[in-house]
Amino acid sequence: MEPTIIRQLNSGSADFPARLASLRDRWEALEVDIEDVVRKIIRRVRQDGDSALLELTAHYDRVRYDRPANLEIPPGELDQALEHLEPGLRQSLEQAADRIQAFHRRQIEQSWSYVEEDGTRLGQQVRPLDRVGLYVPGGQAAYPSSVLMNALPARVAGVGEIVMVVPAPDGRIIPAVLAAARIAGVDRVFRVGGAQAVAALAYGTGTVPRVDKIVGPGNIYVAEAKKQVFGQVGIDMIAGPSEVVVICDSGANPEWLAMDLMAQAEHDELAQAILICPESALIKRVLDVLRRQLPQMERQAVIESSLDQHGAIILVDSLTQAVEVSNRIAPEHLQLMVRDPEQYLPLVRHAGAIFCGYLSAESLGDYCAGPNHVLPTAGTARFSSPLGVYDFQKRSSLIYCSPEGAASLSAVASTIARAEGLSAHARSAEMRGHS
Repeated sequence: MEPTIIRQLNSGSADFPARLASLRDRWEALEVDIEDVVRKIIRRVRQDGDSALLELTAHYDRVRYDRPANLEIPPGELDQALEHLEPGLRQSLEQAADRIQAFHRRQIEQSWSYVEEDGTRLGQQVRPLDRVGLYVPGGQAAYPSSVLMNALPARVAGVGEIVMVVPAPDGRIIPAVLAAARIAGVDRVFRVGGAQAVAALAYGTGTVPRVDKIVGPGNIYVAEAKKQVFGQVGIDMIAGPSEVVVICDSGANPEWLAMDLMAQAEHDELAQAILICPESALIKRVLDVLRRQLPQMERQAVIESSLDQHGAIILVDSLTQAVEVSNRIAPEHLQLMVRDPEQYLPLVRHAGAIFCGYLSAESLGDYCAGPNHVLPTAGTARFSSPLGVYDFQKRSSLIYCSPEGAASLSAVASTIARAEGLSAHARSAEMRGHS
């Protein structure tokens, strides 16, 4: 019997709802007692500031700095990293940056207002945030693409200052990350990571400035820290492990499908790759390709663990049912690898990003297509959206009452206020109405 690479589900089985639910419950794999650990780290940084950062960096990143100022990377190092970057990589990062900026410029919201018949003016004033913090992973993996995707929308939005934190295990940071920071226009970079970096951005230290919002992916400790500081500072989302759902028909290339699954699975052991298909013959060909290609993958062990623990291939009755199942999962990435994706696009209710057609590989979206790759995970696409310019802008309502408007509105406001037992509210409104 051939070894099982990835679990197989059938939508017609009696136990399908339960097995599908178990796929969605990946967060149980992250049940680690870290709340208290993170809370203590945050408390230390709030109380001791820079000295706590130095101690925690020495402990977790195994590097000691003589003084807090050494935590900040001089701008010249960013310039040098970009200057010495391999030309092909530099060109690719710059091309990706151009595409990301072009897409996000279309998201800019403008202030607006309108005037009612009585002269009252109502509207909305849109302003960028003053300062944002960008967390960039730098431990087991470092992603210059993440720098571009997080920093460029903030830059397009007009944020006053972008502050980046990145862990430097043993004092090392991949030069491409620093080069990407220069390309994206990051203002300040600090070599500090983990929950302590999140705390520093949220509350400020003598060296690291306090920000208005923290964005960017990290490990479970970073995610927990963002959750704990939310309210003191804004956050983008609580990101979980990455995931993709691939819906395909008989016209899809099994070689491409297998590689798409493995591309997702190679992120880490907790990544999730799911194929949904109404064609049993195509499923068999995909499985054959997986068995043949897996031994050739550089990250074979990671891919095998991810597919075995969290992956699935689901046989359904139709493509319509495939989309229904996908909506129940609400995936971060959805690939519609079908002949006519436009036919099924209106049926998709929940997905962070939708890749339409055989040629639209999810990996293109990770790097250079243009839309943001920071997406809602773990089913949160039911109520969340991709990171964008709107995450770095805030809106203030405008109310400018004319004499006639104040007179008419005061009567309405006074009646409602007195019904709520708030007489001062009522009298405040009535004074304007009688002026």
